[in-house]
Amino acid sequence: MNTKSDTLKGQLKSLTTPIFIEIALVMLLGAVDTVMLSHLEVNSDNAVAAVGVDNQIISLVFLIYQFISMGAAIVCAQYIGAGLKKRLVQVVGIAVIINLLVGLSVSAFIFFNAQSLLDLMGLRPELMDDGLKYLKITGSFSFFQAVSLAFSASLRSANLAKYPMRITLIVNLVNILGNYALIFGHFGLPALGVEGAAYSTSVSRFVSMVLLIIVHTKKHIGKFPLEYFRPFPWKELKNVLKIGIPAAGEELSYCSSQVVITYFINKLGNDALTARTLCANAIMFVNLFVCSIVQGGDILVGHLVGQNKNAAAYTMGNYIFKWAMLITLIVSFTLALLGNTLLQFLTQNPEIIRVGTVIFFIDVVLSIGRVSNIFAVGTLRSTGDAIFPVLIGISFQWVIAVGFSYFLGIPMGFGLIGMWIGFACDENLRGIVLMKRWHSLKWQGKNVI
Repeated sequence: MNTKSDTLKGQLKSLTTPIFIEIALVMLLGAVDTVMLSHLEVNSDNAVAAVGVDNQIISLVFLIYQFISMGAAIVCAQYIGAGLKKRLVQVVGIAVIINLLVGLSVSAFIFFNAQSLLDLMGLRPELMDDGLKYLKITGSFSFFQAVSLAFSASLRSANLAKYPMRITLIVNLVNILGNYALIFGHFGLPALGVEGAAYSTSVSRFVSMVLLIIVHTKKHIGKFPLEYFRPFPWKELKNVLKIGIPAAGEELSYCSSQVVITYFINKLGNDALTARTLCANAIMFVNLFVCSIVQGGDILVGHLVGQNKNAAAYTMGNYIFKWAMLITLIVSFTLALLGNTLLQFLTQNPEIIRVGTVIFFIDVVLSIGRVSNIFAVGTLRSTGDAIFPVLIGISFQWVIAVGFSYFLGIPMGFGLIGMWIGFACDENLRGIVLMKRWHSLKWQGKNVI
């Protein structure tokens, strides 16, 4: 028993480490644009604020792309555990085709409606030029990410997370070099500022897609026989959607609520918007610890559920939660202590530094609930229990996160600090409810096998 437990813990470590590095590098891909734009000689704070609003929209788009990938990853993990190879190939093929079609459609929509989307977000006129340039370019080529997500999810489900990690490292180097050349005008290229950051990011995502396709073909699934899809495997699509749609519903609800909150923050002024962007980028690197541990653990939980080993899945889940909470709290508190110094590096605005420093300390409390939510939502989903998290997520995110943050931030006059307190209330209350669901064991018997 101990040998089996040690084996699972070893597998968790071997999965978590490359996933951690990959997520860190993915976050860095977006944060690099913010950091490098913050060093523009003219209107750097405005550039950061505009890109921050754009990235709220892009994040929402990426969640649309993830709903098939998330469903496919969980179904694949259960099929691998059960040894169902043909059905595994069918699921991956379905995920790639749907993500490509959805990606092309959404990319076209953003290109033709970028102005309307930013107007809907209430972006100020002085930020519109930069915001429009960045959104049209990154949004138009966002379908690269849609395809990449499908192949990356497939590799992870097969315990091949090290390959997406290595590819993401290469992509980050491409993006940093491209930003250096196109934002500031080096190597004989023009200094394009925000527009240059957008082109560099889009090229990086194209490189990622190409490399993932090559690696997936060589290391995991070499071909997708047409006879596997004649007749079309509607049952496998149904299984993917059974997990993917509720998963996407919870994620889309969260991201949409954040878009609305960003609209409120925009009303507070450019300083608040910039502070939110800088703090959110820093806090992302706190989140990556819990995200990597949970994502690695969810693959193992999916394998165990596919083998009908529910007791082992529950034990593994509790082990994952313990370490995710401990590590996240340590990192979150460290960020709070160093936050003032970090913000002084990113901006010279004393109000942004003051507000951001307070937010980092509030986020220590918020992170307790955040860990509970990320763990419970992801792990319940990996067992097949996908409906309950989305119902709880939608109700809490809109009533508490949006409602409390608006009330405390604007009518009560506490500004961005009040809004962050509202976020903390949402995360912690929602986390209590979802953790009760996990410990109730009501998720047993909901797998797709």
